[in-house]
Amino acid sequence: MKITGIEITHHRLPLDPPFHASWDTRPRTRFDATIVRVTTDEGLVGVGSGDAMAGFAGHEDLFIGQDPLAIERHWRILSNIQFHVGRCWPLDLALWDLAGKIAGLPVWKLLGGLSDRVRAYASSGTLRAPAALAEAAEAYLDRGFRALKIRFHRGDWRADIAALEAVRARVGTKLDLMVDCNQGWRMSWDAYAPWSLKDALQVARELEGLGVYWMEEPLHRSDREGMRRLREMTDIRIAGGEMTRELPEFRDLIRDGCLDVVQPDAALVGGITGLRRVAAMAEAANLVFTPHTWTNGLGVVANAHLTCALADAPYLEFPFDPPEWTLPRRDFPIREPLDVDRDGWIVLSETPGLGYELDEERLTATRIG
Repeated sequence: MKITGIEITHHRLPLDPPFHASWDTRPRTRFDATIVRVTTDEGLVGVGSGDAMAGFAGHEDLFIGQDPLAIERHWRILSNIQFHVGRCWPLDLALWDLAGKIAGLPVWKLLGGLSDRVRAYASSGTLRAPAALAEAAEAYLDRGFRALKIRFHRGDWRADIAALEAVRARVGTKLDLMVDCNQGWRMSWDAYAPWSLKDALQVARELEGLGVYWMEEPLHRSDREGMRRLREMTDIRIAGGEMTRELPEFRDLIRDGCLDVVQPDAALVGGITGLRRVAAMAEAANLVFTPHTWTNGLGVVANAHLTCALADAPYLEFPFDPPEWTLPRRDFPIREPLDVDRDGWIVLSETPGLGYELDEERLTATRIG
């Protein structure tokens, strides 16, 4: 079997009303998705999604005519492309979807088959007033979730703590609570400084008292020494790595004791092929491996397959913050949105590949390139 074509299409879903993401000072009026299709001479097609595949044009010949199952070879080429022009990891996801279809197996089973399910944590995306956030937390609990990630970005961390306190007062210990400080993330137009180690330590001490499960991105993504020291100075788990680019960087973060929870996203960093290496590194160091998943439904599914196959993750991120961020918005490229069961579990199927089906009618209507 040979690869005969790679098709990349771009799609845009208008958001009305806009989505006010906590990490973005500009209201989001659209949600873009890039779809990658890899076709073969036997008619099978693999599908992936994630980054916009910027810089990939002109590199198709490096894959066409090749064996689709030579995934390690393809991963090395994608790593070279990342070095020169851009991140094109959705192609890796499409190749794994294709590999599963060739083998007649779901990717979670092809990768290792540890489990077909992982418990989800509801990952909020907006900044709500304390009372409204407490109401939302109760609604998550009623829907089956047992964990919730809350965003800190209100300008003063004391206001963030007040919102967290309102949630803890409302739901008690029925929900595990995570906090995303977003100090490692910046939009292109952001010019403000991240927290210092002393800032992060003050917040960490408050979070310890509220029984928070982990503290995510408390410092700038490059401040490894600060993360190492913070981890030593607090009992709370330190999480990060969602946008770390290279595998050796994960090796160093783990070796140097910077993280308790390792969070790369297969749709954005390294693909499934690269991140199965990171999962093994984390396991060897007795750390938690649980990917970031804030792309679209295809990305959530791909990370779920990786996690279920290889990791004993306590939770996996499930982006969901209604009414601003709903499953139809997040998963608009696929026919059936990914949801959790009544007990808050993501349960994967036996369908070969990654198991999703594109909504071709919706993709036609939203295509922009």
